[in-house]
Amino acid sequence: MIDKNVVIQLVEERIVNTDIFIVSVDIDPGNKIKIVLDGLSGLTIEQCVSVSRNVEHNLDREIEDFSLEVSSYGLGRPLILPAQFIKNIDQMVEVQDIDQQKFKGILSSYSENKIELKLELSKKQIKEGVNPVKEMLFEQIKEVKSVISFK
Repeated sequence: MIDKNVVIQLVEERIVNTDIFIVSVDIDPGNKIKIVLDGLSGLTIEQCVSVSRNVEHNLDREIEDFSLEVSSYGLGRPLILPAQFIKNIDQMVEVQDIDQQKFKGILSSYSENKIELKLELSKKQIKEGVNPVKEMLFEQIKEVKSVISFK
């Protein structure tokens, strides 16, 4: 089986001195390599191709055959890494807590153990005096997703 650390090193060679980071590198027993990347200022197809070529050209198919997939972390998928939360500060997100309640708002801050949202409130909630700022500990959160806005 292909060594995951070798693949990570090859990826890092191409993303050094950029704002791109590795979300995951998975290699299944059949040597299907799946690399998922993200970047603080986004990720282009060309950047994915560059990483793919570096990995492909530095692994020897004669020794061990493999398939390779390099992709960007898709919109609508849960945020999982600190860099993804930082990237989404001042952006609209949807948070689902462990009680299945959903909150939508602007991610205003992130720390190691909590986030802060500026909630998107209805007129009724505003009239009822609902606090527009919600702090949530990560232990209370099931998932956080970025929200695409067409406004």
